[in-house]
Amino acid sequence: MKIYTKTGDDGTTGLFGGGRVSKASTRVEAYGTVDELNAAVGLARAHGLEKATDAVLEQVQVDLFCLGAELACVPGKEGKLSMKPIDADDSARLEQAIDASEAQLAPLMNFVLPGGSLSAAALHLARTVCRRGERAVLAISDPPVRHELVVYLNRLSDLLFSLARAENQAKNIPDIPWTPRQKG
Repeated sequence: MKIYTKTGDDGTTGLFGGGRVSKASTRVEAYGTVDELNAAVGLARAHGLEKATDAVLEQVQVDLFCLGAELACVPGKEGKLSMKPIDADDSARLEQAIDASEAQLAPLMNFVLPGGSLSAAALHLARTVCRRGERAVLAISDPPVRHELVVYLNRLSDLLFSLARAENQAKNIPDIPWTPRQKG
């Protein structure tokens, strides 16, 4: 099987379940951003995360493939996918991971700048891609996507922020507090 098919040379792509759409459609933008998010999470994992963090994010990458596959379906054909869709249990699992991460951190007293260790910086980058993915998913309006996908991405961005702080702490690198510029 060749990697190139030439079927997209006209600016369209196929959706699972049949039909073609513009590569510039909101649906393709959304699942493309989720794919980019998955790559950003993979990049963060390649920076040598703490073992527990890596295990959480390994499952997140599987989840993101499922989420992206659902977005890549013709609306109404999602049930034909041979996988369990993202649901409230997945978001609850992320909440548990956030709570576990936050339990080891000092309370957040101010905004922090993305950075610190390489792994934390990579997690912050993944967080920003996640937020963009959430916005892209919300932009799909015909028909709108299942609410569970939006909730999952919202929780994931919070988790990535918390894990970035935890990575800095584990590496004894302080978070970088944001100091507003002085007027004047």
